[in-house]
Order: sequence, then structure tokens, then C-alpha cells
Amino acid sequence: MSHNVYLYILVMAIVTYLIRMLPLALAKNEIRSPFIKSFLYYVPYACLAAMTFPAILKATDSIISGAAGFLVALIAAYKEKSLITVALLACAAVFIVERVLVFI
Repeated sequence: MSHNVYLYILVMAIVTYLIRMLPLALAKNEIRSPFIKSFLYYVPYACLAAMTFPAILKATDSIISGAAGFLVALIAAYKEKSLITVALLACAAVFIVERVLVFI
């Protein structure tokens, strides 16, 4: 069992290294394509969103309360509120929806 853990860590390290090394090895000149530049610019944000969104919905007792917190956070962030305000509003929304769902 413990041998598998070391194998997993090794594979993860190799894959992580390749992802970071290959663009440097393949791109000899400056990238001039606006499409590729914008694609590479947004990849980290897309990956972060893809990893975070399922966790948001599953972190609470109900998917409904997680979705409510996400929606409130999205609206507050769109209105350019501070990070602490967005987090507090999302937590409050989840808390309120969880309390309401207890009575339903």
C-alpha cells in the first residue's frame, strides 16, 4: 500500500515538471499569437475554477446552500466588494439557507 503512495507522488512530480518545462522547451521565440497569449493567460483561472466549484457545492450540508453562497459571492464580487466582504456575505448566505432548510 505505501509503495503506491510513492509511485503516485513520483508520477505527480513528473507530470508537474513536464507541464512547466515543455512550454519553455518548445517556445524558442516570443509568442506573438493573441489567441495563444490569451489562452495561456486564462488557463490558471480556468483550472482554479474547475477545481474550486465542485468543492463549493459539496462543502455544505446541502447543494442548495452551497449554490446560494456561490451566487451571493458572485454578485458581491461583480459589484467589486472586498475579498473579506465577499467571503462574509457568502458565509452568511450559506448559514441562512442552512437554517431555513432545517425547517423544510
